[in-house]
Amino acid sequence: MNHTTDPHPVDVEAGYRADFAVSEHSAGHLRRILRLYLAGWELLDVADAAELALTELIANVVRHVPGRHCRTLILLQHGGVRVEVEDDSPQLPRPAVEGELAEGGRGLLLVAAVVDDWGVELRPDGGGKTVWFETRLKRE
Repeated sequence: MNHTTDPHPVDVEAGYRADFAVSEHSAGHLRRILRLYLAGWELLDVADAAELALTELIANVVRHVPGRHCRTLILLQHGGVRVEVEDDSPQLPRPAVEGELAEGGRGLLLVAAVVDDWGVELRPDGGGKTVWFETRLKRE
């Protein structure tokens, strides 16, 4: 069951923030929230990529973070969106090596393939990390 511990969104113009104990169904809820913000910001052209990447980051929390607690942040950027998923696990995500037969790690390869940029930032206290991605409108 999802439980929002900080239901106060940031200024609607700027973004959304919430703390969740996530489950297998949380990605769907967060995708809907993300799409609502992207629609309001007239950024639906990046919605498919952003939703897919968010799904993968939430799936990693469900699979690898004890307690399944994370903080999700959706931020409007000039011509795009930045999404951050922060958790308290110091374990870094590891993308699979191309051609490797391992079960895990393929989600991050997918994230890298669909977004413009992504990365991981360790918290200064060593008690967790933030995995983030950015998608931007393509200029023609």
